[in-house]
Amino acid sequence: MNTLRAETHNGVRHLVLCRAAEYNTITPELRDELAAAIDEADDDRDVRVIFLRAEGRAFCAGYGLDWSTAAEAQQTIYSEMERQPTAGAETPDSAVAGRRRAGPSEAKRRAPTEAEAPDSAVASRRRAGPSQGSPPRIWDSVADLGMMSRFVDTYMKLWYAKKPTLAAVQGWCIGGGTDMVLCADLIVAADDASFGYPPARVWGTPTTAMWVYRMGLEKTKRYLLTGDEIPAKTAAEIGLVLEVVPAAQLEAHATALAERMARVPLNQLVMLKLLCNQTVENMGFASSRLLGTLFDGVARHTQEGLDFVRRSQDVGFRQAVRERDDPFADYGSKPKGR
Repeated sequence: MNTLRAETHNGVRHLVLCRAAEYNTITPELRDELAAAIDEADDDRDVRVIFLRAEGRAFCAGYGLDWSTAAEAQQTIYSEMERQPTAGAETPDSAVAGRRRAGPSEAKRRAPTEAEAPDSAVASRRRAGPSQGSPPRIWDSVADLGMMSRFVDTYMKLWYAKKPTLAAVQGWCIGGGTDMVLCADLIVAADDASFGYPPARVWGTPTTAMWVYRMGLEKTKRYLLTGDEIPAKTAAEIGLVLEVVPAAQLEAHATALAERMARVPLNQLVMLKLLCNQTVENMGFASSRLLGTLFDGVARHTQEGLDFVRRSQDVGFRQAVRERDDPFADYGSKPKGR
C-alpha cells in the first residue's frame, strides 16, 4: 500500500495514513486502500479494535483542489460549448465532479502526484469526451452521485465495521477529512487539531452528514452556515470529538484507549456498537447521508461553484482558496499570531 500502512498490536489494528508531505489528502488510491484495509481488519479474528491515525503535521487536509478544479473546469468548458458550439473545437477528456477539497494547506504543499496519473480519474474524470460533431456531455447528477458515493462508502466502513473504530487527529482535519473521520466511533484530538468544513462557503456540503448526529442541530448550523474553523478544545466542548490531549501524548493516549477496549470480548464490542449506532440509523441517518452526497454535487455546479473553479484556473487554487477564506480570517487566512 502506498497511502497507508497497517500494523497490529494487542488486538488493535493500526491503520496509519502515511503521506505526510501531502498532508494525507484524500486521493482515489487512498480511498481504495483504506476500504480494503478496514475490510481486512474487520474480518481478522485477532483484531478487536480498528485505530485510524496519521503521520505528519495534519491528519487529513481534505481533498486536494488541484486535479478536481481542473476536472470541473473541463466540465465547465463542455457546458459553455453546449451554449456556444464551435466547429472543430478541441474537446479534452471530460470530467465529472472531481472534488478535491482542502483548506489551509494548499499554499504549503506540493500537488499530489495523482493529479498527473492516468487514473487520477478513478474518482473524478469521465474519459469518454465528446467527439467532433456530437453534442458535448454536461454534468450528470446521477453519475456524480455514483462517483461521490464511492468515497462516502469507504468512509462509512468506519461506521459499519462490526468492530469499534477509533481515530486520533492532529493538525488539520477539514473538508473531506471530516467526512472521513466523523464516521469513526470515537475521536481523540490533539490540542493542536483544527476541524471545519470550509467548502460550506462555496463548492460543497458534508457528504457523510455526521455533524448533526454528533453535536446537535444548533451547533451544527452554527458551524456549517459559516464554514468557520473549530479548534480542538471547542470541538470537544460541542461534542464533535470525544476529548483533547496534548499533542505529544496523542498517539500513546489513543492507543491506550484502543487497547483498553480490546480487553472486552469481541462479541460484546460488536453488540454494544450496533446498539449505539442503530439509534442514529433510526433517526434517518441514511436519508441525511444521501441528501448530503447529492447536494455536494449540486453545490459544485451552482453558479458560485463554477465561478470558484474558473477563478482557480485563472489565479491558481491557492489564491482562490485565500479569496474564499480571507473575509472570515481563518484556516490559511488566519492572521499570524492568532
